[in-house]
Amino acid sequence: MNAHADRTLILLRHGKSAYPTDVADHDRPLAPRGERQAALAGAWIGQHLPPVDLILCSTAERTRQTLERTGIMAPTSYLEVIYGAEPDELLAALRDLDDRPRTVLVVGHAPGLPYLGMDLAGSGSDLAAVDRLRTGFPTSAVAVLSITGTWSEVEHGRGALLDVVVPR
Repeated sequence: MNAHADRTLILLRHGKSAYPTDVADHDRPLAPRGERQAALAGAWIGQHLPPVDLILCSTAERTRQTLERTGIMAPTSYLEVIYGAEPDELLAALRDLDDRPRTVLVVGHAPGLPYLGMDLAGSGSDLAAVDRLRTGFPTSAVAVLSITGTWSEVEHGRGALLDVVVPR
């Protein structure tokens, strides 16, 4: 296998969350609408993208529930750093991966995920996708990037943003 072949990075924002009284932000669950959104996002990913080899998921309740509702099954690491992460922190988590996974799904939050997508988007990016990401990344939005090289080599501008969709 060519270690420098393109890899696929999928960024999935959690579904719409509920706002129950006296529940910390980290512990907020999905709203019924968020459960539907997550299932639609999972179906879209399953129909349009390569099989997911590895999942990195925030420890927040709404991201865990989003992942569960997608129906996507792959080895999963729950990382507290994804909750509230800046793009450089997310980038560091990607750089720590070994070279085996070809397709990685990150389930997390805004603004970290869309900022990471913009940060990685290089010259081969789809301009319409860049515009969609720049104008918003609502709940259950999916950004798809192609990454050239190994995960340890991923850096600013080294990806191509291929698509941004909001399955509804």
